[in-house]
Amino acid sequence: MTSFTKHAKNFYAIIPAGGVGSRLWPLSRADAPKFLLDLTGSGKSLLESTYDRLVPLTGPENIFVVTGYAHRNAVTSQLPEVVETNIFLEPSPKDSTAAICIAAAILLRRDPDAIVGSFPADHLVAAPAEFRHVVREAIAVAQDGYISTIGISPTEPSTAFGYIETGEPIDPSRFAEAQHVARFVEKPVHDLAERYVADGNHLWNAGMFIAKASVLLDVLRENRPRLADTIDRIADAWGTSEQFLRKDKLWDELEKVAIDYAIAEPAARDGKVAVVPGDFGWDDVGDFSAIARHIANRGAGSLAILGDQARVISDGSSGIVVGETDRVVAVIGLEDVVIVDTADALLVTNTANAQRIKQMVDLLRSTGRGDVL
Repeated sequence: MTSFTKHAKNFYAIIPAGGVGSRLWPLSRADAPKFLLDLTGSGKSLLESTYDRLVPLTGPENIFVVTGYAHRNAVTSQLPEVVETNIFLEPSPKDSTAAICIAAAILLRRDPDAIVGSFPADHLVAAPAEFRHVVREAIAVAQDGYISTIGISPTEPSTAFGYIETGEPIDPSRFAEAQHVARFVEKPVHDLAERYVADGNHLWNAGMFIAKASVLLDVLRENRPRLADTIDRIADAWGTSEQFLRKDKLWDELEKVAIDYAIAEPAARDGKVAVVPGDFGWDDVGDFSAIARHIANRGAGSLAILGDQARVISDGSSGIVVGETDRVVAVIGLEDVVIVDTADALLVTNTANAQRIKQMVDLLRSTGRGDVL
């Protein structure tokens, strides 16, 4: 059993565990998505690592996982301490609003004072103790009725992330770091990202939200009343003999929309969102160049190597090689290479083009080669 110290009986961590991670193809597949994989050689999947950093805040009984039917066995195997009634299985993906708000609605019916936090299953955190310190302040701010989010101090002008523009401090006498959110900003072009990093008023949006369950759902009702009504109807039946029938009957009615659009952005315009800055070694490991930064097993020439079966020989090369077969992979004189060798697919690119792998996945799907996805 994992040891833990509970922060508050009414704090619940929601872990949305979905998505394939198409920029990590062919390592990440539909039946073995990113969150179920060990991407750093640590011996634990991203999902397991997420659980480990949250459980000291909640205890295992207050962790709620939302995932797909196809991943039920893998999730329960990796997280045996999470009780079955805290795992919600989605018939099909409906994006983050449905995943998070259905969990919040179920938890609200169990505990009218519930404060919920949503934390993606597929991110890395290098300093979990500092992460928990930041989350504790976000919980305290949420007690005042705000929707809290955690903003990551940017280390570079990345165009891969959305940004949070910060406003005035919430209450410096009570909260050391919390600030009002002026607005959420879409992924910017490079020149704009440089300005954001230089001005010191922008943070990366890591997609973490902490709020009273009642507040979260009230904001949803104001902005997406039909979606909120369907979620309420599903949650009303949860824990009864009708729960699965009701879910299957109503599932297709759920609007597919990200929580940023349905809740965070409109709430920020109304002054209801606070941000707590964090600097705890966060990474969304969104592509192979990100994975390479976290792998300790390096060969000659700073070549990162991932895979229990990897047989890699390198000479004057850098980048990353993922070996999932017993083939020998020899890399000579190549810089920033990305090679992923699996039983049915071989990827060769470089770190500069790592984000374009998603386009290749789309091409494979559109040309009838979905068998390798």
